[in-house]
Amino acid sequence: MTSAISIDGVSKRYGALQALDSVSFSVEQGEFFALLGPNGAGKTTLISAMAGLARQDSGQIRIMGHDTIASARDARINLGVVPQELVFDPFFTVREALAFQSGYFGLRRNDAWIDELLFKLGLTEKANANMRALSGGMKRRVMVAQALVHRPPVIVLDEPTAGVDVELRQSLWDFVQELNDAGHTIILTTHYLEEAETLCSRIAMLKRGRLIALEDKDTLLSRSAKREVALKLSGELPASLAPWHARNEDGRIVLSLPTLSDLEGVLTTLRGAGLEVRELSMLETDLEHVFVSMMSGEKI
Repeated sequence: MTSAISIDGVSKRYGALQALDSVSFSVEQGEFFALLGPNGAGKTTLISAMAGLARQDSGQIRIMGHDTIASARDARINLGVVPQELVFDPFFTVREALAFQSGYFGLRRNDAWIDELLFKLGLTEKANANMRALSGGMKRRVMVAQALVHRPPVIVLDEPTAGVDVELRQSLWDFVQELNDAGHTIILTTHYLEEAETLCSRIAMLKRGRLIALEDKDTLLSRSAKREVALKLSGELPASLAPWHARNEDGRIVLSLPTLSDLEGVLTTLRGAGLEVRELSMLETDLEHVFVSMMSGEKI
């Protein structure tokens, strides 16, 4: 099966800045894929190259098998991008903006799908409102609708929930999950790592233009060598365990252990100090912990 997105040795430089450095990976059809990295990692540059808004210096990008340079039109037809910035035409109503966007792709009779998008994204009551009159959250919904108006099989969401309310975030993810269940490929960039952890099955991480991780989510999470244990004790933590003391959390002492087998030694030390363990629980490694560790260069 043809990959939804294939990126092969892509590099891009802006003056002295190496925005992308030989990035290679592929996203299979039907995946919900996360592309993560701090600001300046190269995510938006890569998305711009996918969408034909920037041209890589070297390497190849294919969307559903279509080269973004040699077959630019076919590549763009197969891709819908929700950009991070709010960009809109102040002279159109919501419906007119979607009809105009449909025209870019040669779609003249697209009213039924536009109506469905308006309904799914909670925009029906705003269909005839001018874009200038919408709140930031409503403008964000329109941008999502514009990216989907030509029913692309591959959808890129670049920080789609940045600065939006909880209601929109939930309704957006419900709709995007429906699209993914229907076979659409979703590529998500977000700083809300709990969203990526909940929604995505595979994760890529960029740092300073280089790909530093590309793994199944569960595999990536299981790579953490540290094990955190939360304890409630009858007294103060013995000084001998202080090197493993990570933090205090909700009235508990959290220890970061090199390996799980070290827990036996911790309990022995606590018993030797005459301390009662009133509560003990293992804290699961989350994506935020792995992300911060990898970006800081720590071993996980």
